[in-house]
Amino acid sequence: MVKLDKIYTKAGDMGLTRLVTGEEVAKWSPRVESYGAVDETNAAIGLARLYAEGAMDEGLARIQHDLFDLGADLATPERDTPLPFQPLRIVPTQVARLETELDAMTERLAPLTSFILPAGSPLAAHLHGARTIARRAERLIAALAHTEGEKVAPEALAYANRLSDWLFCAARVANDDGRADVLWVPGANR
Repeated sequence: MVKLDKIYTKAGDMGLTRLVTGEEVAKWSPRVESYGAVDETNAAIGLARLYAEGAMDEGLARIQHDLFDLGADLATPERDTPLPFQPLRIVPTQVARLETELDAMTERLAPLTSFILPAGSPLAAHLHGARTIARRAERLIAALAHTEGEKVAPEALAYANRLSDWLFCAARVANDDGRADVLWVPGANR
């Protein structure tokens, strides 16, 4: 488990940080950008939880724990040298759980007839905000996965992809199962 005796180390004062493997990288490296966006997603979900109750809050809490797992996964790159510990990785059951919950939410929602605006109830608006950050995290993870010399487990990328879909559907659920969605009206202000 994690034990932090001191929060600041001054190691980052030169723009560098250490991965879980101990290797030093620039704070703007694709790997750090990826897990940084995952952390931002987690914080945005924390804000959404201010408005969530019951099963929605429980689902968001589970996702927050998963996002720490995803951050740990990304912060522990797979290298040719074996690690002296078992790294924490996203596993297929975490992706499958999101898919099962997504299917359940989708069943209660009417099909979309228009794009929707990121608005509605306070919970829905915060979930849409978290969704956009999750999409950015997904793009950064995908870019990392396609960076020469870097490896990203397919489950990590799949989790990020399903999460943004989950947050989209959850926002619709938070808008009275989609009945209070704010629909986009193309060319409305011409």
